[in-house]
Amino acid sequence: MDWIEVTTLEEWNEVLQKSSKRGQVLLKHSTTCPVSANALQEYEQYLKDTPNDNLDYVMIKVIESRPVSNKIAEDLNVKHESPQIIYVKDKSKFWTASHWSVTKAHMAAVLD
Repeated sequence: MDWIEVTTLEEWNEVLQKSSKRGQVLLKHSTTCPVSANALQEYEQYLKDTPNDNLDYVMIKVIESRPVSNKIAEDLNVKHESPQIIYVKDKSKFWTASHWSVTKAHMAAVLD
């Protein structure tokens, strides 16, 4: 299973709408941060193994897509952090973790 990258506000709005029917798992990723690089590896490892097929997986590059990243923080009322994983259900935050807490094991525990 793969993630899709969200780069526009329109795409983010679509993801938010879809969360009413299907959980959306967002990874906010900083392309300049080693902790974030580690989080991305953990995210991809989770998706390679046995991810929950009933969810959609999304990635936002926080520097390249700053307006999207800011809008997510605003819409979900979640303080922006990076790296950060946010599980969105029914248009609101269901679970979030950041920095070194973004691990394959943590994702499996919450999402499976």
